[in-house]
Amino acid sequence: MTEHITMLAFPSQPQSVARMEILVGQLAEKLHIAPDTHGNILVSLTEAINNAIIHGNGRDENKNVRVELREGHGKVAFRISDEGKGFDHRNLPDPTCPENITKCGGRGVFLMRELSDNLSFRNNGSTVEMHFRI
Repeated sequence: MTEHITMLAFPSQPQSVARMEILVGQLAEKLHIAPDTHGNILVSLTEAINNAIIHGNGRDENKNVRVELREGHGKVAFRISDEGKGFDHRNLPDPTCPENITKCGGRGVFLMRELSDNLSFRNNGSTVEMHFRI
């Protein structure tokens, strides 16, 4: 199977997350993705897009979130990029530590790490890439 690449751009609006959820559902149906993996992709992608809209682009509707989807070779990969300055993904509080249980921050990245098969950051943290075996 050859690799197929799809490029999308969404405005930094909450509705963009709902649009992506529909696309992930269509992808899951097309590729016969197992329900558990579909759920992992949906949660991870929702977190990444929300982070890009809120933290990366500061909810500026004039800025876009770009999503690159690569499918093939028994996996799907998503690269989500915002127009922000990035962040230090290595310096986030551990949301599982007792002192951080009630604090905000770090939960989305934690979920993406736990639910994807591979997670990496590029461009000073303004791009996140997630891989899922299907």
